[in-house]
Amino acid sequence: MELPRPRRLSAARLAVVAATLDHIHAELESPERLAALLQADIEAGWPPGEYDRGAQEFFRDRLREGGPETVGWYTWYAIRRGGPQRVLVGAAGFLGPPSEEGDAEIGFSIMPAWRGQGYATELVGALLTWAFDDPRVRRILAHTTAQNAASCRVLEKSGFHPAGRTEESQTIRFELSRPPSSARPHST
Repeated sequence: MELPRPRRLSAARLAVVAATLDHIHAELESPERLAALLQADIEAGWPPGEYDRGAQEFFRDRLREGGPETVGWYTWYAIRRGGPQRVLVGAAGFLGPPSEEGDAEIGFSIMPAWRGQGYATELVGALLTWAFDDPRVRRILAHTTAQNAASCRVLEKSGFHPAGRTEESQTIRFELSRPPSSARPHST
């Protein structure tokens, strides 16, 4: 019997929580409802970057179709620990469970006030460890534009290497293959 995979991860300054259908429904209703579920403050302007309503609806639909066993293969919330309050600083996740070839694609968005402080790199690192703990995952992919220098830096710091351009969307494809030994994530 396979053990359930962690739905909460710890990073140095972050609590990382896998979104369930309840989280996504709350988020689509209002940031205040999501804040109550996560027990964290959410700053004005949520959601960040490309993690918009369309993305939230996509993840809601995939979670609904895939059921509870797909929790973790879509959205994760990054909550800053420490300081006077817990604050939702960003979201990241995968576009779904690994393909038959063992590929999973990751994306991430950080709120503007928290960019440039290492939270994206910390968040991506936690999710890479979680993903590579699944023996089906052979490679993690990511796409960004050359103009998004911050995302390119996060991916490079996380061990990704550029693997070509996508002509139709003008994005750079980044790849990271499974390391020889993958450490287990810290679950809470």
